[in-house]
This record gives sequence, structure tokens and C-alpha cells, in this order.
Amino acid sequence: MDYSLSMEQEILRKSVRDFAEKEIRPVARELDETEAFSYDTMQKMAELGLFGMFVSEKYGGQGMDYVSYIIATEEIARVDGSHAATVAAGNSLGIGPLYYFGSDEQKETYLPQLCAGERLWGFGLTEPSAGSDAGSSKTTAVRDGDRWLINGSKIFITNASTRITSGVTALCRTGTRDDGRPELSCILIEQGTPGYEAREMHGKMMWRASNTSELYFEDCRVPAESLLGPRGHGFYQMMQTLDGGRLSIGAMGLGGAQGCLEMALKYGKERVQFGKPISNFQINAFKLADMATEIECARLLLYKACWLRDNEKPFSKEAAMAKLYCSEVMYRCANHAVQLHGGYGLMKEYDIERFYRDQKLLEIGEGTSEVQRLVISRLIGAL
Repeated sequence: MDYSLSMEQEILRKSVRDFAEKEIRPVARELDETEAFSYDTMQKMAELGLFGMFVSEKYGGQGMDYVSYIIATEEIARVDGSHAATVAAGNSLGIGPLYYFGSDEQKETYLPQLCAGERLWGFGLTEPSAGSDAGSSKTTAVRDGDRWLINGSKIFITNASTRITSGVTALCRTGTRDDGRPELSCILIEQGTPGYEAREMHGKMMWRASNTSELYFEDCRVPAESLLGPRGHGFYQMMQTLDGGRLSIGAMGLGGAQGCLEMALKYGKERVQFGKPISNFQINAFKLADMATEIECARLLLYKACWLRDNEKPFSKEAAMAKLYCSEVMYRCANHAVQLHGGYGLMKEYDIERFYRDQKLLEIGEGTSEVQRLVISRLIGAL
């Protein structure tokens, strides 16, 4: 078994890490405080090639494997969760469905600008009354001649209301199946379509410098060809998209946990109490050892799931495990790191305070930890 990364992957890690340290770290705290989405760093991430990483060059992508994309996301998350969220959602939720399920015309229309990072695209799944139970979506799309008539709303949608957002993929009820269950389909809705409005959400505890939106559809009409893939395939598309998204969230947890460890280790060596650095006290040294061990386990699990995906092997179980474990590893690492910082860990002048807040979404977004355990239980035959 070969656990080594390729030379190209090692170079990618270093280049993204250097970029994050130079371009993101100096502004992350202020952007978090002001809840500001940075178009400047967005453009720089685009120039670095962080969008469309797994998309073929035919559509303007980088043509890389999924492990490489996850490494890049991990390194951004090591410095700031908000910027990592922009990259992760931009790729796995925005670009992914278009690339894997779109027609040639849809791909040629949208992907080049999205892969260049010139535009962003959202994935409209969650609703006020349909979170974990996404199949209970109430947003409807009724065929009306050569148009779809859409009514409903979505909430907590990333990248959907920036000034460079081109549109969203919305999961809609398009009818009723023979078994009585709702027929779900994904429909592409461009920004500026009459009857469609995306409103930016504020007052978030976490990812305050990422863009989060509420979407409203009121007699919104889009062309019939806006349907993504076959009618009624929306639930399948959603599940496939979330499998990839879970790997992205796993990368954010892994990178964030690594950042927590590095901050805790640095502070532990600098902070002197009772005549010696606090990292020398066994209680703290053991915390750091536990953090390092769990991070190593998380990285192995996540990279294995990505390897399975790259090699076209089943990876749904491993994706759910990686998402669950990496998210909860970051929780434990952030908790230990704040405890080690003491009172300073509660102050905004220390980045660990932001990491502690940002972590919580990882246990909720793209499938809660409870849902991941449910998915895993089913996949191992327990349910």
C-alpha cells in the first residue's frame, strides 16, 4: 500500500498553503468581523486555479483528481473556514451538478466562467421546513407549455447572492410518482430571472465572510431546457452531489483541525506558567498528542474515500464516515485549543476563537452528524 502523494499534489499543497498564509490570513479576522465576502481574495483564489479543479480541460477546468481538490480545500480551511466554504461550495455544490448531470449545452454555457472563478453558482436544496428531510421539499415546478413555473423558497444556500453569482440549481417537486412519493427534479435558474430573488443572510455565528442566502421563487418562469438531466432524477442527483460535498466538508474539518493544532502548539510553547511553557505540562502535552493522532486518522480516512472516488469505486459509506469523523475531530481539536489558550482563547484577537465558532457548521451542514450516522448504519446493514 502506497500512502505517498504525487509530486504534483505536494507542490499543490505547498502553493495553496503559501497562498493562504500570504493572502487570506492577514484579512480573515477583519472579514469575519464585518461579515464581508471578499471579491479580492475570490479573484486571487480563481487565479490560483481553485475552481473547477476536477473538471476536464474541455470545459475550462484543471483536470485534476479529487484528492488534489480536497488537499486544496484542506489548506484553505487550515487558515479560514469562510474562504474554504466558498471554494468547497463553488466546486462540489455549484460546479459539480452541472458537470456531472448537465447537457453539453448547459456545460458549455455555464462551466467555463465557473471554472475560471469569474462567476459562482449555488445549490438550492435546504428549505425552512426541509433540512435533513430534503425529500420533503415544498418548492414546486409545474410544466406550463415550454416553461417551468416555480414557486417556493430555499434557505442557507452558499454563494447564491454575490454580485458574481450566475444562478442556482434548485431541487423542486415536479409531480407525484406512481408510489405516491414526490417526483423531484433539479432545475437551473439564472440570476435576474423575473420572479426569482436571492437575499443575503447576516447575523451568522460562523463562516461570516462567506455568502449565505435565502432564495424566493414567485411565479418564476424558466425555459423547459433548464431541467438538469432527466425529469424525476433530482433525488439521485442530490444524493450524488452530497456524497462529493461530504468529502469537501471533511476537508474543511481536517484543515480546520490542523489549524487548531498548530495554533495550540505555538501558544503552548510561548505561554509560560509556573516557570515553564505550558506545553511541557503533561495534561497539555497529552491534549496535543490526542489532537495530532486524531488528525492523522482523519486524513487517512478522508484520502481513502477520495481515492475510492477517483478510482470509480463505491465511496458513499466512506464519504459519510469521513464527513462525520473529520467534523467531530475539528470539534475536539478546537475545544482543546481554546482550553489551552485559556482566557485568550475567548478573545477575537486570537484566531482560535473564530475556528471554534466556524467548526459548528461542519456538524450540521450537508447532512448533520446524526444523519451521517443514519447513512452509515444503513450502508453497513444495521438498519
